[in-house]
Amino acid sequence: MLRWKMPRKTDARVSAISTAERLFRIQGYAATGLNQIISESGSPKGSFYFHFPRGKTQLAEEAVDQYIAGRAAALRHIAANTPGDAQTFVKQLFATVAAEMVATDFQYGCLMQNLANELSALDSELAQRIARGFTALTDMVAEHLRGCGIPAAHAATAAASLAAAFEGARTLARLQRTTAVYDALADISTRAIGACASPAPFGDSQSARL
Repeated sequence: MLRWKMPRKTDARVSAISTAERLFRIQGYAATGLNQIISESGSPKGSFYFHFPRGKTQLAEEAVDQYIAGRAAALRHIAANTPGDAQTFVKQLFATVAAEMVATDFQYGCLMQNLANELSALDSELAQRIARGFTALTDMVAEHLRGCGIPAAHAATAAASLAAAFEGARTLARLQRTTAVYDALADISTRAIGACASPAPFGDSQSARL
């Protein structure tokens, strides 16, 4: 099963970003201090401030960039393995997130969701970065659905609905410590996608509505 992660690197800068990403996903932004990030990443304090002169905010920005890049790479991989098959694409999306939840013992939230929930503590650039990230990833899903024959308007609606479903499902999965919600959403979503992609009866040119 494909995991949502970036290739492993060992330098202090990347270690600090990866540690921040992990802690922000588990604890949130406000609850994670720089001293904890420095300690757990093994980064010397002097080199830390050399790499991140703007401190925690800059680190959060770079963690978001890394997180988005990892998600985008996984989406491209799943899309490449499901050409023209919207239903299998959606099933694999849910299965991948469910597998990550199990692998992390249901501790990890979505980095962007966690930070977005604390927007009052964040600067405007970081908030814009998060918003752009959600848009970019949602657009990637919509693009693949269009390539599978889903009409453009339906593809956009479906992608937005899937994004909302993933964020809500992660919260429930963490609370309930089960991936059952992903199975349920995968079933409902693939049925809706299938209806949207299937030709309407009696030669009607209108696809079924999602």
